[in-house]
Amino acid sequence: METFLIRALQLILSLSVLVVVHEFGHFLFARIFKVKVEKFYLFFDPWFALFRYKPKSGETEYGIGWLPLGGYCKISGMIDESMDKEQLAQPPQPYEFRSKSAGKRLLIMVGGVLFNFLLALFIYSMVLFAWGDEYIPLENMKMGMDYSETFHNIGFQDGDILLKVDGVKLERFGADALRAVANATNVTVLRDGIETVIYIPDDTMQRVLRDKQGFASTRFPMIIDRLTGDKAPAALAGLQPKDSIVSVDGKPTPTFYDVSVQLNEKKNRDVAVGFYRNGIEQTAQVTLDSLGKLGIYPVSPNRIYATVTTNYGFFTSFPAGVHLGINTLKGYVGDMKYVFTKEGASSLGGFGAIGSLFPAQWDWRSFWMTTAFLSIILAFMNILPIPALDGGHVMFLLYEVITRRKPSDKFLEYAQIAGMLLLFGLLIYANGNDLFRFIFK
Repeated sequence: METFLIRALQLILSLSVLVVVHEFGHFLFARIFKVKVEKFYLFFDPWFALFRYKPKSGETEYGIGWLPLGGYCKISGMIDESMDKEQLAQPPQPYEFRSKSAGKRLLIMVGGVLFNFLLALFIYSMVLFAWGDEYIPLENMKMGMDYSETFHNIGFQDGDILLKVDGVKLERFGADALRAVANATNVTVLRDGIETVIYIPDDTMQRVLRDKQGFASTRFPMIIDRLTGDKAPAALAGLQPKDSIVSVDGKPTPTFYDVSVQLNEKKNRDVAVGFYRNGIEQTAQVTLDSLGKLGIYPVSPNRIYATVTTNYGFFTSFPAGVHLGINTLKGYVGDMKYVFTKEGASSLGGFGAIGSLFPAQWDWRSFWMTTAFLSIILAFMNILPIPALDGGHVMFLLYEVITRRKPSDKFLEYAQIAGMLLLFGLLIYANGNDLFRFIFK
């Protein structure tokens, strides 16, 4: 429950930041072109709002809705999710969206996407400035990786150390490494001190999406960093920080993953946990909880293996942040081709999948990196040419600019309804996938 609450809080905070920045992009360009903004809301407010405020001298009502599915900026004279037909039935006013030139309307519509992308670049830059770029070179991961069954079937073995992709040295582990491996012809790994070549099938990424088991995880020993509390099973059994767990009920567990597997099979049971303390092997009898947890936080791989860190000054962090943001966008756009496959469609997720991107423990660096990534996703998804999204409005505005013919309000109204139905359908489908995976995991 604690993990769920931590992730839920991070998700709500992150989405709140992204929604406010996105809608402020629309708001700012609207005010620059003297277009009236009637409402600026975080979350939706059907029937009632949790908070609302309208300055006496202002024309915009600010508020917080109760339905946390996004937010909106109600721009006067625009066909949007508010479906305000009464306003559109009146003669156009100079302060309305529909009275402005196509170029100005286009800038108002791309404002949200632009601000989300700029936010991502800014966050990446500030993360690099504050924490630097730290990673473990793959060659330093002396215990190698634990691979999913999907990659076992391809030929990988637990403990393999990734070295090269099609002859090119692979530097670090992450999403780019998965893309590189999945799109490669062959991968070279270090296995028992010998370089071994593994040939990669053409449909590797489809297998990953179909099996939903991921790629791999870093192998590292289970060393206790700290206990979750005095009443934790490990604490009651006398385990201490810096103890290195090496067996469960006599079965060797050289890695964190091995320990987790063994404990998961012995929920609510007494187990003999073997560990090293000050170089001496000892055993403790531990009564596991209903989740098979010891109640400990392990030492992270970054504190076990030698890392490489690149530090940035304030000004040098910006080009590095821009480079990171653009590469992240390229990777995400490249992955979109898999969404239109059977395997990709089944892997779509909703709020549950998004929440799982955040760490189980609060970590500001991870929080901001995830928020920047989501900001890029939000920008890209919103610019897709789907009615009801910003990209749908942009598509019709470009049509108007090119043909010098404005689509009728009735057509735009029907397009908005169709787009909203499509988006609601996708929302239900994606969150249904989350629910299905939760029930049958």
